[in-house]
Amino acid sequence: MKLHLPPRVSPKQFQSAMTAFAGVVGKEWVMDTDADRDAYADTYAPGPTEEWPASAAVAPASVEEVRAVVRLANEHKIPLWPVSRGKNLGYGTAAPRMEGSVVMDLGRMNKVLELDHKLAYCVVEPGVGFFDLHEQIQREKAPLWMSVPGNAWGSVLGNALEHGIGYTSYGLHARNLCGIEAVLPDGDLLRTGMGAMKDNPAWHLFPMSYGPTFDLAFSQSNLGIVTKAGLWLQPAPESSLELVWDIPQVDDIAWVIDTIAPLKISGLIDQNVFIPSWLGKMVLKGQRRDFWDKPSAIPEWRVNELLKQYKLGYWQVALRLYGEESVVKAKAEVVKAAMKRHLDAAPAENWWHPGDYIHGVDTTMGIPSAVPLQMSDWIGGRGAHMGFSPVVPATGKHVLEQMARSRKIIADFDVDFYASFTIGGRFANNVNMLMYDRDDDAQVKKMRLLFDALIKDTAKAGYAEYRTHLGWMDPVMDTFDFNDNALRRFGEKVKDALDPNGIIAPGKQGIWPAAYKAARGGKKA
Repeated sequence: MKLHLPPRVSPKQFQSAMTAFAGVVGKEWVMDTDADRDAYADTYAPGPTEEWPASAAVAPASVEEVRAVVRLANEHKIPLWPVSRGKNLGYGTAAPRMEGSVVMDLGRMNKVLELDHKLAYCVVEPGVGFFDLHEQIQREKAPLWMSVPGNAWGSVLGNALEHGIGYTSYGLHARNLCGIEAVLPDGDLLRTGMGAMKDNPAWHLFPMSYGPTFDLAFSQSNLGIVTKAGLWLQPAPESSLELVWDIPQVDDIAWVIDTIAPLKISGLIDQNVFIPSWLGKMVLKGQRRDFWDKPSAIPEWRVNELLKQYKLGYWQVALRLYGEESVVKAKAEVVKAAMKRHLDAAPAENWWHPGDYIHGVDTTMGIPSAVPLQMSDWIGGRGAHMGFSPVVPATGKHVLEQMARSRKIIADFDVDFYASFTIGGRFANNVNMLMYDRDDDAQVKKMRLLFDALIKDTAKAGYAEYRTHLGWMDPVMDTFDFNDNALRRFGEKVKDALDPNGIIAPGKQGIWPAAYKAARGGKKA
């Protein structure tokens, strides 16, 4: 990829900054060739990667180097786009929101700094991936489980800071953060919570602070660069039981939500319950052309044939309970009785006890896997995906209405409908997976228009996404329109106060510093 300079930076100024960065991290860790820029492009980009081009990347190895680079960036007016590992697939990967930003790659900061077996927490740097942490837990034989997202290729901290979701009792990853160290936009260093006191042993145990609590101010944020954080882990249970139901009809999702959500809210079910539609299973069985070889969306009659052939329901509920076996058995009877009011079929029951084999793709048991990425090969070619992910109240009425809206729009664009709902308690996270071939210009154009339509229609109904691809960060922030977009105005006031040069991640989540207000909107998918 050719060089795209940051706004208002000349080639001479840019090279001067790269030389200064090299003086901190070493020449080999300043990456500014065409090949380097390709490596930091969005590999799933819905369109040309040059819509979101980095000018270079810099990879510090310590918090001291991060601080030094941030200070130099202020001096040279070079915007930085921090990434933990750059694996935010479907949301922009490592590419920056603003053209010409320098990616700050934190992947070299990859230490598990602490793993406390008794109090069930870890302290990690941003470059620690889910596989890394899992291996550390196994090496130490720690009686702890992780919570992992569908794609565990990425960063443990990066996923939590981007509000990622997993499928265990600890599945709201941002909620597990406790005690953050962050480099501020001027290079200053902050520790949140009890960590604001030097050597306080409760730093990663008490989730609040004295005075305002700022931990989540650094999630989905451009107010600082997180260099380490505490994360709570799940104590390994005495036993676990998976109950699996195939749910026959598309509209059955309403009673499923109304049955499970109250049990989740009451605490009887403590995991985040993931409910994928049938296509979530089919993408692991082959490519689309194996089941439907026409460009049009798979018609309902063919869907029904496939459900019958592969013995699938339209939805699947794979619900897992954790704890003492007697307690798990008692909870299971309550759950089975509740489901039986709507579905006669008994669930499949899969018990686990310590020492038993754990399947390597079971996210409900905290096992990291990249297998779900196979969905990107569904269409064929240079496959990719994006997820449209609104949050709705966890009631059958709201879920059914939202599903009907998105399903109709997706059908109007003649695209396969692949949805899931994750019940987090009082809310349901609805991911509509959109898969495409990046080399098919017509498909890419369709996906861009479809994404625009989904945002507009869903906002009209009063719902919004909880995270999105960087190309739609501005339009999604626009939907948060209460009191003339007060949320954005507040975010930008804070941003300008802390970061007057607009150095850290300009445009992230639609928050633009005054220094780069002209870039708002910009090149959007």
